[in-house]
Amino acid sequence: MAARRAAGAGGNAEFPLLDELMPWSVRPLRTGRPWVRSPDPATLRARWERLTRAEGAERERLFASSRLRTPHTAVAALPGRATRTGRFARDPGPFPDPVRILHGPFDEQWLIPDHRLIDAARPELWRVADGHQLFAVEHGFVPQDTGPALWVSALLPDGHSPAGRPGRIRPLYRRPGGTEPNLTPGLLDLLRDRLGDAGEGGCGGNDGSSEVALTAESVLAWALAVALPSPGGCRVPLPADGRLWAAGVGLGRELMRPQLRGARGGERPRLPGGRRPYVRAAIPPRPRTLDYDPDGEVLAVGEGRISPVPAGAWEFRVGGVRMLELWFERRTAATAGPGTVAGNGAANGSGAAAAPGSGAGNGTGGGAEAGRPPVDAGLVAVGPHGWLQEWTSELLELITVLALLDGLEDRRQALLARLDGAPLITREELVGAGVLPVPAAARRPASVLDHHEEGPEGQFALL
Repeated sequence: MAARRAAGAGGNAEFPLLDELMPWSVRPLRTGRPWVRSPDPATLRARWERLTRAEGAERERLFASSRLRTPHTAVAALPGRATRTGRFARDPGPFPDPVRILHGPFDEQWLIPDHRLIDAARPELWRVADGHQLFAVEHGFVPQDTGPALWVSALLPDGHSPAGRPGRIRPLYRRPGGTEPNLTPGLLDLLRDRLGDAGEGGCGGNDGSSEVALTAESVLAWALAVALPSPGGCRVPLPADGRLWAAGVGLGRELMRPQLRGARGGERPRLPGGRRPYVRAAIPPRPRTLDYDPDGEVLAVGEGRISPVPAGAWEFRVGGVRMLELWFERRTAATAGPGTVAGNGAANGSGAAAAPGSGAGNGTGGGAEAGRPPVDAGLVAVGPHGWLQEWTSELLELITVLALLDGLEDRRQALLARLDGAPLITREELVGAGVLPVPAAARRPASVLDHHEEGPEGQFALL
């Protein structure tokens, strides 16, 4: 089938790379100090207050300086953020309101949006992040990975991969306001010519193949439905059949909806038929383990019980890592010791928060157990005193998201099977039409000059 055709040393060369279809991409964010990110915003305020109260050598130690950031570094404010731009040691300023971000796939966390604290915040992403933007995120290639090669977010993603393989972040639009699609010039025109009226819609049916317009959003939806991992990046087979395209775009939109979690005017994710996970026994203040009973579809969070939890949600992995275990480890790491002590994964900045002996870091599964941090964890040691009520709501929604995505996998495989042997728009055709190679300018961020940005020490920024 198509998935097998893309396997091998370099994938199938007739399938264009996503990098050739959405050419402007940005590397993952790199905070340089894990304490600027947390599963809850109150923790970030507490860390900020402890840092700003400290003086001299203690502040230097808590700050956790790096080559790119120290308390004496002056940098420009992040686009759209009114934070101080002078040296933190001289004028920290007020606590900036935390922003919601996507930490790796499916994990919504909070970040202090102060450029003085973040080694590589990728300002070009903040410049185009608004209510119209969507971000496609591909993680680095992991052999034998059965999880999605690509996911989408309405939140600013940090682009981290559970397996630690660096990937790329691809905004759907190059400018704020949903303007200038991040597509290779000429791609939409070629698709319109090759797919004709069927590709533009009007081919009704029960396979999601109606009401499809050839837009940047439909290209992203198609990519979500068919993206195939390869060592060189995601490959995206392009059909020459309009009905096949329309069916794939319909499926891609179904894959997109639960990932956006109600953003862009959509509904919060819900399982069909009124089925939904419930808390059957209260989650304790400090759950230490996460286990799953497939017979009863019960997720055991310490002594707490949630059901029904479909097996597909429990087994859902990206880069070989179970998403539910990883999510749980990151939160119990923040409450792993007496009082406010965070766990090993947060302290070392790995983003995987894999406790010794658990299945979350190595993808072996079988339950998770929170680990303990180093004695001196600095600001990472500041965290909530126990399990937060909002985490229970977030866990229920994450179960729903993963169950919905798993429930669409059979249809995704069927679509890939239809692609096998179907007429394709190959890379050779894209080259012949002048769509490829990608112009160098399409790989660079657009100039955004319609708003003021403050540079270091209050100067005007030059964009």
